[in-house]
Amino acid sequence: QLQASGGGSVQPGGSLRLSCAASGFTPDYYAIGWFRQAPGKAREGVSCFSAGGGSTYYADSVKGRFTISRDNAKNTVYLQMNSLKPDDTAVYYCATGPCWLDEYDYWGQGTLVTVSS
Repeated sequence: QLQASGGGSVQPGGSLRLSCAASGFTPDYYAIGWFRQAPGKAREGVSCFSAGGGSTYYADSVKGRFTISRDNAKNTVYLQMNSLKPDDTAVYYCATGPCWLDEYDYWGQGTLVTVSS
């Protein structure tokens, strides 16, 4: 099970940190990270770890602003989002699978991020 949290409303330029708590499996064995879905837009793989955590991926649209991290002791993956823009508004989902291919095996309920002045 994947439980995402931490979404909310923020002004442009603000920051949020999303959390994804995994239960029932060891997330380090899988590619795991985040994708987002905005109304009227295609789904986008945002950021993820490769299986084993040796590599990270970031979509071009978030490079330099978002940082993915993990706490293996807590089976939790985080997404620190800085310098948020209105275009970042979306429902963010935590998911297993190679986000660089926009392919996912499992995802939980999303958390809504709204960036607006």
